[in-house]
Amino acid sequence: MASFRRAQSPAYYQNGFINSSSFQSSSSFKLQHTTTNSLSFERVFLVLKRILGWIFIHRYTKKGNQAWKWSFYRFLLCFLLGFVLGLLPFGYIDDVKVKPQDFSFEIIKSPPVNLEEDRKENVVFETVNLGLGISKPDVEQDKITDIPKKQLILVTPTYNRALQAYFLNRLSQALRLVPQPILWIVVEMNSASLETSEILRKTGVMYRHLVCKKNSTNVKDRGVHQRNTALQHIEHHKLDGIVYFADDDNIYSLELFENLREISRFGTWPVAMLAPSKNKAILEGPVCNRSQVIGWHTNEKSKRLRRFHVDMSGFAFNSTILWDPKRWHRPTSDLIRQRDTVKEGFQETTFIEQVVEDESQMEAVPYDCSRIMSWHLHLEARNFVYPRGWQLQKNLDVVVPLN
Repeated sequence: MASFRRAQSPAYYQNGFINSSSFQSSSSFKLQHTTTNSLSFERVFLVLKRILGWIFIHRYTKKGNQAWKWSFYRFLLCFLLGFVLGLLPFGYIDDVKVKPQDFSFEIIKSPPVNLEEDRKENVVFETVNLGLGISKPDVEQDKITDIPKKQLILVTPTYNRALQAYFLNRLSQALRLVPQPILWIVVEMNSASLETSEILRKTGVMYRHLVCKKNSTNVKDRGVHQRNTALQHIEHHKLDGIVYFADDDNIYSLELFENLREISRFGTWPVAMLAPSKNKAILEGPVCNRSQVIGWHTNEKSKRLRRFHVDMSGFAFNSTILWDPKRWHRPTSDLIRQRDTVKEGFQETTFIEQVVEDESQMEAVPYDCSRIMSWHLHLEARNFVYPRGWQLQKNLDVVVPLN
């Protein structure tokens, strides 16, 4: 009996045979890939197992004295491994990027306050007065104008006489009221007396007690040499401030010391004094137009030949003129000192001629020279020396006995 075999259609080969072959190939590929991965993991695991076993499992060799080598090698391996791992970068800050959307802060503004509506609701706003008398703008202005004050350098020559203790105590009490900084230079002749030192220690004012070693037989030159000693001290130590020759027998107002700090280079003002005859008062000093010196006023005919008619207590100057001539463009660098070779009454003008050239370099103190701030009264008790230590050795005789 004849048999017939039907030929397969092309779709059969495409759908059946081809698909089965592709399935077999993909299955074998997956199986091979899985086997490869498992072998690689097994190899890594075995390597790690051997390393860990070599490190942590203590092995005993045939020779017992070689056991310390294994410990040393293990320690060295762990150290190197940790050192290498410490050098490896594991991450960077740049890897973490913060977007602006991640953090958002919303500022909620408070609604504006309507004062008119509050007033309509009978809400009253009142200022509280604490009685201090200082407003807020004034306090802020004081902070802005809080500039360090110039130092005042006061030079006082003194000597042993009847009223020396009275003069020094009176001047020291006035200086205690002057705002700091202030330096009081007191100069004595030949040696520093214990009585003067005791007074200076009790004043509460910063002072320097100097001694003039200049031998002088002429009493009139005593003050000149004492002031030159103070000028040399200022120049040597380069003291910065306003120098003022404050004799101990003069009277000063506190306003004078306040105005001294306003001087830039050289300041001058009128001085009231008693005539040598003690029968009249005279005025000597500059004539000013606002802050400029336009002339001089004097009542003594014998002193009209002077270039500058001013008393020793009627001017002050910047101490840097003594030790910094380049700053003030001085033509010479000669020492500025008072001269003992000139006539009495001419020491002031010869000294000022070394400090300034003319009146254009002077400043009127105070403004327009409108007030008298120092008095020279010449109250002296000549030819009389107070007892040693300013103490009486004997009690006074009783004149009126007690009943």
